[in-house]
Amino acid sequence: MSKKRKVKKIKLKTHRGAAKRFKVTSTGKILRGHSGKRHLMGTKSPNRMRHLKKMALVNPADAAKVHRMLPYA
Repeated sequence: MSKKRKVKKIKLKTHRGAAKRFKVTSTGKILRGHSGKRHLMGTKSPNRMRHLKKMALVNPADAAKVHRMLPYA
Protein backbone atom coordinates (compact mmCIF):
# COMPACT_ATOMS: atom_id res chain seq x y z
CA MET A 1 0.00 0.00 0.00
CA SER A 2 1.41 3.33 -1.02
CA LYS A 3 0.55 6.41 0.97
CA LYS A 4 -0.77 9.33 -1.02
CA ARG A 5 1.08 12.56 -0.48
CA LYS A 6 -0.71 15.86 -0.38
CA VAL A 7 0.79 18.23 -2.90
CA LYS A 8 1.14 21.74 -1.53
CA LYS A 9 0.02 24.53 -3.80
CA ILE A 10 2.51 27.34 -3.97
CA LYS A 11 1.32 30.76 -2.94
CA LEU A 12 1.05 33.19 -5.83
CA LYS A 13 2.57 36.60 -5.46
CA THR A 14 0.53 39.69 -6.21
CA HIS A 15 2.08 42.01 -8.78
CA ARG A 16 2.65 45.08 -6.62
CA GLY A 17 2.54 47.52 -9.52
CA ALA A 18 -0.83 46.16 -10.62
CA ALA A 19 -2.15 46.24 -7.04
CA LYS A 20 -1.47 49.98 -6.92
CA ARG A 21 -3.04 50.68 -10.31
CA PHE A 22 -6.18 48.54 -10.39
CA LYS A 23 -9.18 48.06 -8.13
CA VAL A 24 -11.48 45.02 -8.25
CA THR A 25 -15.18 45.59 -7.62
CA SER A 26 -17.35 43.23 -5.59
CA THR A 27 -18.74 41.75 -8.82
CA GLY A 28 -15.23 41.04 -10.13
CA LYS A 29 -14.89 43.87 -12.64
CA ILE A 30 -11.56 45.70 -12.76
CA LEU A 31 -11.31 49.48 -12.58
CA ARG A 32 -8.42 51.61 -13.78
CA GLY A 33 -7.53 55.29 -13.64
CA HIS A 34 -7.21 57.59 -16.62
CA SER A 35 -3.87 58.89 -17.85
CA GLY A 36 -2.98 62.51 -18.55
CA LYS A 37 -3.51 64.09 -15.11
CA ARG A 38 0.09 64.75 -14.03
CA HIS A 39 0.97 68.00 -15.79
CA LEU A 40 -0.19 70.58 -18.39
CA MET A 41 -3.56 70.96 -16.68
CA GLY A 42 -3.98 74.55 -17.88
CA THR A 43 -4.75 73.45 -21.44
CA LYS A 44 -7.33 70.87 -20.38
CA SER A 45 -10.91 71.99 -19.86
CA PRO A 46 -12.56 71.49 -16.45
CA ASN A 47 -15.07 69.15 -18.09
CA ARG A 48 -12.26 66.99 -19.46
CA MET A 49 -10.49 66.94 -16.09
CA ARG A 50 -13.71 65.91 -14.36
CA HIS A 51 -13.99 62.91 -16.68
CA LEU A 52 -10.33 62.00 -16.15
CA LYS A 53 -10.83 61.90 -12.35
CA LYS A 54 -13.31 59.02 -12.55
CA MET A 55 -12.31 55.38 -12.77
CA ALA A 56 -12.92 53.41 -15.98
CA LEU A 57 -13.44 49.72 -16.64
CA VAL A 58 -10.53 47.69 -17.99
CA ASN A 59 -11.14 46.34 -21.48
CA PRO A 60 -12.35 42.70 -21.37
CA ALA A 61 -9.43 41.74 -23.63
CA ASP A 62 -6.99 42.85 -20.90
CA ALA A 63 -9.04 41.79 -17.87
CA ALA A 64 -7.69 38.21 -17.82
CA LYS A 65 -4.10 39.49 -17.71
CA VAL A 66 -4.89 41.81 -14.80
CA HIS A 67 -6.69 39.01 -12.93
CA ARG A 68 -3.53 36.90 -13.21
CA MET A 69 -1.50 39.72 -11.69
CA LEU A 70 -4.00 40.05 -8.82
CA PRO A 71 -4.61 36.43 -7.79
CA TYR A 72 -6.30 37.16 -4.45
CA ALA A 73 -8.31 40.25 -5.37
